[in-house]
Amino acid sequence: MKSASRSASSPLFSSVAAGAPPVGGISKRSFDILVALAALILLSPIFLLIMALVKSTDGGSIFYGHRRIGYNGTTFRCLKFRTMAENGDALLHQYFEENPEALEEWRATRKLQDDPRVTVLGTVLRKLSLDELPQLINILKGEMSIVGPRPVVEDELELYDTSAVYYLRSRPGLTGLWQVSGRNDVSYAARIAFDTHYVRNWSLTRDLVIVARTIPAVCLSRGSY
Repeated sequence: MKSASRSASSPLFSSVAAGAPPVGGISKRSFDILVALAALILLSPIFLLIMALVKSTDGGSIFYGHRRIGYNGTTFRCLKFRTMAENGDALLHQYFEENPEALEEWRATRKLQDDPRVTVLGTVLRKLSLDELPQLINILKGEMSIVGPRPVVEDELELYDTSAVYYLRSRPGLTGLWQVSGRNDVSYAARIAFDTHYVRNWSLTRDLVIVARTIPAVCLSRGSY
């Protein structure tokens, strides 16, 4: 599923020195593998239950893989349980035509608080962040990390401007400073600042603290929609 292609036309992707290891090196990668394996084993009953529920809602696909930018500009398919209707693109286009103010919200945050594409089951999965469990597979494949900047699409990375170099130095994370600091309740500029601060000040201890803070943030559904 992984693509090693790069967007060579964008100067952003030439910002990281060739061959430079991702932030955290071997210690962070070892932590990622151990935690991801343990989580998959412990959460396997929930994983299987969600698979069955998603399939039974409308008979569509269980997983959804969206093209994202990873470490050093590599692209990969970021996995999630499908939370949107199969005809989501058509629903979104119609929604923007009927609600022009929603288009402005989308342009500013790349999110919609009332997204017409999201199914009833998808709303619950998103509230509890359970839709992101398949990203444990991305972590085992080396495309993501337990903690790091949230994976972005290429258009979003353009918004990082000079801070893109920090994003590209790290594998994207399943959780991170943004998730434990309000998620969608904070501005996109604040999200970029969180990502930059994380990479510039990385330590394994900070990763452990973020993981610990993720649990209450998920339980309270802070900023999730």
